[in-house]
Amino acid sequence: MGSYRDRLQIIADILSITSKRAKKTHIMHQANLSYRLLCRYLNEVLDAGLVCFEKGDFYVPTSKGKEFLNKYNEYSKRRKRLKEQFNRINNVKIGLEKMCSHANVIRSDVNCRDE
Repeated sequence: MGSYRDRLQIIADILSITSKRAKKTHIMHQANLSYRLLCRYLNEVLDAGLVCFEKGDFYVPTSKGKEFLNKYNEYSKRRKRLKEQFNRINNVKIGLEKMCSHANVIRSDVNCRDE
């Protein structure tokens, strides 16, 4: 994974996995959750009406769950673009700060006069 997932990312992962009908153990393994966390999040998405339980022990997303997943994917893309923009802006700021730094000033014999 590389980084910690927040609550919404875990819920989106569960909804994505259940979009192909999934049993509890499959969700647990694919979402990389402990059994305790799986139970907690499954109860949460069931209570919110994002997934439902089908005959044969399968979990599937509801229409509300599919809508959530679509909106989450859109949110995630926009967030990524904004993060990239912020990083570019921050790099410019760092460059400006370096230009003002005493450590980077190169002294020359140029005389500065008041005019």
